[in-house]
Amino acid sequence: MKFEFWVFIKGVLMGAADIVPGVSGGTVAFITGIYERLLNALKMVLPSFIEMLKTKKIKAFLENSDFVFLITLFSGILLSVVSLAKIISFLMVNYPIPLWSGFFGLILASVFVVAKDIKQWSVVLIGCVILGALVAWGITQLSPASIPKNAFTIFFSGMIAICAMVLPGISGSFILVIMGSYAWVLEAIKLFEWSTLGLFVSGCLLGLLSIANILSWAFNKFKDITLALLIGFMLGAMVKVWPWREVLTFRENSAGLSIPLTDRPVLPTTFEFISGSESQLLLAVFCSVLTALLVYLLSHMAEKNKSD
Repeated sequence: MKFEFWVFIKGVLMGAADIVPGVSGGTVAFITGIYERLLNALKMVLPSFIEMLKTKKIKAFLENSDFVFLITLFSGILLSVVSLAKIISFLMVNYPIPLWSGFFGLILASVFVVAKDIKQWSVVLIGCVILGALVAWGITQLSPASIPKNAFTIFFSGMIAICAMVLPGISGSFILVIMGSYAWVLEAIKLFEWSTLGLFVSGCLLGLLSIANILSWAFNKFKDITLALLIGFMLGAMVKVWPWREVLTFRENSAGLSIPLTDRPVLPTTFEFISGSESQLLLAVFCSVLTALLVYLLSHMAEKNKSD
């Protein structure tokens, strides 16, 4: 029941990933070794809270629900989301290739980290990887919609996005982009619009409690199949974080400026030809290798903590 500094840091890393469309905080939770603990804690928090109301035993609630772990982790996530919202937005506009290259390396390395947890591969598991990849790829091909901003859509956006955020490989931020609510959610975070944030967080809480029970059950009953599907999700989602892209259509934002709406991945040489800009290939490779090494170090630390 004590504060765990590294859990807080892992929450900061999850928050940084969650705010970028195409990257999942669930991936970070997995490679840092806290994914199953997170699912079990979320699964137990509501039953433990109800039991506490009956018995008035607060200490038992804190222990059974791993509540301090959840508070520590989500404090890190919240701090990261609030503090990095403007920075990530700036990097996405001004330094997109290094940023996306870093996340590409992170996801690619994460695939190998997750794959190590599967002891015996089979035709069925390979089929699950392919299925997961097709589902994730299909999601990335959806065209962004535009939904009105009201109490229901804010709440619903939070519920759907958090379910995606918990799944490694499926980006909750990208789901918000597809739904057409990413821009106003990010704006609410930057401007501290408390009414919007309150409804969004309420949706997140409901979604978390729902998806945690399903995933915890899946891990307990069909761990290898679940892992194979998650690997597929990550592989299928990688197309969305490919650094070099050709913009196909634009939309006009509230300020009257044209911003990219849909795009497709292209080779670095093709990117240079169609954009007239440098591909920054060496910098992109460096950023990818750097984040891949970070994933390796985080997973190594997680394994060491388990053995200790």
